[in-house]
Formats: sequence, structure tokens, C-alpha cells
Amino acid sequence: MRNADAARAYHEATKHSERSLRSNPHVLDFDNQPIPFKLYRELEPIPLPRDFTALAGPGLSALSAAPYHEAGIPSLNALSRVLYFSAGITKRKRYPGGEQYFRAYSNTGALYHVDLYLVCGELPGLSAGVYHFGPHDHALRRLREGDQRRVLADASGLEGQVTRAPAILVSASTYWRNAWKYQSRAYRHCFWDAGTLHANLLVAAASEQLGAHVVVGFADRAVERLLGLDPAREGALTLVPLGGAAGAAPGAPEDSELRLETQTLSRSEIDYPAIAEMHAASSLQQGNDARAWRDASRERELPPALGRLIGLNPLGDEELPQESLQSVILRRGSTRAFERTASLSARELATVLERATGGLAADFLGTPDASLIELYLIVHQVEGIPSGAYYYRRPERALELLREGEFRAVAGRLGLFQELPADAAVNVYCVCELESVFAAFGNRGYRAAQLEGGILGGRMYLAAYAQRFGATGLTFLDDEVIEFFSPHAQGKDVMFLIALGRSRRRS
Repeated sequence: MRNADAARAYHEATKHSERSLRSNPHVLDFDNQPIPFKLYRELEPIPLPRDFTALAGPGLSALSAAPYHEAGIPSLNALSRVLYFSAGITKRKRYPGGEQYFRAYSNTGALYHVDLYLVCGELPGLSAGVYHFGPHDHALRRLREGDQRRVLADASGLEGQVTRAPAILVSASTYWRNAWKYQSRAYRHCFWDAGTLHANLLVAAASEQLGAHVVVGFADRAVERLLGLDPAREGALTLVPLGGAAGAAPGAPEDSELRLETQTLSRSEIDYPAIAEMHAASSLQQGNDARAWRDASRERELPPALGRLIGLNPLGDEELPQESLQSVILRRGSTRAFERTASLSARELATVLERATGGLAADFLGTPDASLIELYLIVHQVEGIPSGAYYYRRPERALELLREGEFRAVAGRLGLFQELPADAAVNVYCVCELESVFAAFGNRGYRAAQLEGGILGGRMYLAAYAQRFGATGLTFLDDEVIEFFSPHAQGKDVMFLIALGRSRRRS
């Protein structure tokens, strides 16, 4: 059995409970709030094309696109669109004394601590090199010259798509930009927020006919050294190869230590040691370790249904809303209030669940249809489905009734005593049997489980907005959620919560 003591300890220490919330003296120091961007002081911007009109096809169709297929060399226009619709600034809100920027994906606290880097060979219009994507001006900045893809290929243990890709996106978190509000729990948010970002990234890449594949297994320090990350303050999260048919990357040039000055984030930074400790404990040392980690298997049989099954009938392809993916992403937000008396239809909910769970190409899943995540629901107001607690059975496309009843007050409490989960039409909890993940993948399995929960949450956001209703991601009382769904959920843990419903119109 692989060691997972650090992940167990971190998960337990960062659980929310009513007692932990009431005893936490933390207050937000807005005078010390970090800036939401990584800004290089001395690097010149390389502006990206601003043609954002070519994302093909309806948004819901893109969500069900083939999870991976190899393609040719991505154009600069295609890369620009993938970066923009993954992590670009789509909205701005002005207020007395400043301006707030909102990105294409949902992020805890709108703090946007996840950055994207591009490592590529020679591309049309772009020289081989290592680049940082700056959302604030939609531009790249070159950190290193030359083709460095072999560093990532070796770090991944020569993972097939990484080895053949002409371009690879790397995601990384600057911890303080989220820990300012969420303290030690921010390491969970690294993968929640990377997950919602990757939901957009994968669907945008599919619309550009670019293969995209999420890689969590890699030698961390080699990747972080390549990007010039400070291991005390930053951590690499994923590799995402784009395109294919590039052939093996050449041997990498000699890489020196990067020492690039960036703008100070805030007046002072508070260190939460549990974050860097958890990242170090779940790190891999060499490419061979990454290969062995990927080879782990996790077989889990679906238990027989004991409760009543309610079959779901999602919208067929010919019935799907035709709004473009571009429009859906630009319109997406996080709902601030739900209309309590407004229902969703059973087919709308069925479509969200089907599109969210439609297959994920990731190195920690043996097949695109595999998953570390199970879905539990509290239904308040869905036509044709009695109010109650449910388990979603993916193979049958059915809800298994665990307990019938009105649970709005319970849902509000479980969602940290907020009105949003109480007023929503339905709450969907991404839940994982962590012990079996730990047995297969050790400490690093914690990253994979949190990331997949975030990706499913991000897909539900897109599927809801594509159908013209609202969604919002929420945090939760960890153990109380499991207690509510037990005995069915006994021994499991919550990774993500999203509330769905009709948005309340502001007066």
C-alpha cells in the first residue's frame, strides 16, 4: 500500500465544521490583499491575437466531444483562443477605489491563483520556448528560449501524449493569492480552481480540434525548475499536451536556474506551512516515479441499488440548445441568488449530469469512462423528481433514492449556513472514496481526486449556463455531508459542491 499519511493528515486538518468555523479568528486584511496576477517586471509582452470568434459548435455539444484525439500543430490563433477561454479576463467590475477582474472559469473567492505556462517547439508565428500567459494583457512572456519540451517528457516518464505534443500547457498555483483568504485549506483550492479552469481548457481545445489530455503524474521539481517557480510559494499542478504528430522532442538545452523578478503580491505574505508540506509529500522525484504512479490501478465495483431508481432522460443532440461555446463561457458567472420557487426540469438536470460525467482523458484514469468521483444530490425543486437525497448511478443514467423529504434547511447548513444551497433547485456533491484512491496512488492521489472534482464542477457550470439557468460552487461542512448521505456514503469524503437553479432577478 502506498504511503498516504500526509494526505490523510492534511485532509483531516483542513475539514470545515461548525466548531472550526466559529473558533477560527481569521479576518480578511484588505489592505494586504494580493494582486491577482503574476507580473514579470522586466519581460516584454508578446501580444496574442484577439480573434475570439472561432470556437465552433454549441457549448453542450463541445462538452461531449471525444476526450482525446491527436491533431496537428496548433495555430497561434487557436492557442490564443484556448488560453483566453480557459483563463482570460471576460468581465470587469468597477467600484469606488478600484476594479475587479473576472476570468473565464470559476475560482474560489475570485482570487485567481492558478497561472498557465506554455512550453512549445517551433509553432507558426511563435518561436520555441517557455512562456507565461498574462491574462491582464492577453500576452505571452518568454521565460526561456529554445525547445524545452523534452524536460516535460522526461519528467512525465515519457507519457505518450506529452512526448508527441507540439505544445504543452502547464498549470501552477501561487499559494498566497488564495491562502490570503482560505489559509491552509488553499491547497484543496489549488485543484478545485485548476479543475474548473481545466473544464474550460478541455472543451475549448476540443472545439479547436486539438487533442487535450490531463497529466498529473510528473517529477515536480524538474517542472518547477523549468518554469522558475519558488517551491516555498508556488507549485506545479498539471501538464496538458495539446495537438500531436510532432514527433519526439529533441534533447533539451542546458537549463540554468531562472531568476526573474516579479511584482510583489502584497505588503506581506503569511506562510501556511501545511500547504508546501502537502505539496512536497505528494511530489514525485523522477520520471520513472511518474511512470510507476500512472501504472497504478483502482478497480471499484458499483454496489447494487437498494433504493428506488428514477431513470433520467437527458436532451438528445438534436434537442440541445444551440448557443455557441464562446457565448456560454463569456456569459457564465457564479449565481449570487436563486429563485426558491423556480423548478428545473428533470431533463435539464439529466443533461447536466450526463455532460459533466461524459468521459475525462487523464493519466490517473485507466479509460475516459473511469472516474474517482461519485455524485450525491439533494433535490429540492426538480419537476418529476421527489424532493430528497439521491445517488447518481452513471451506467444506468438513474438517480437512486436514499431518503425522501424536504431538506432545504439541511442543505443550507451543509453549505456553510448559506442561503444559496437552501434556495437552489438541487445541490450536487462530488464525493470520493479516498482510502481506495490512497491505496492505489498514495499521497498524490489526493491531487487527482480534488482535481477531478473540480473538473466535474466546472463542466456542470458550463452545462447549466448553456441551458440558461444558474450555478455556483460552494464549500461545505465535510463530515456532516457524509453523515447526511450515510450509510450509503460512509467512508467517503467530499471534494466539491455545486448548487444549480434558476437565478433570481435583481430588482
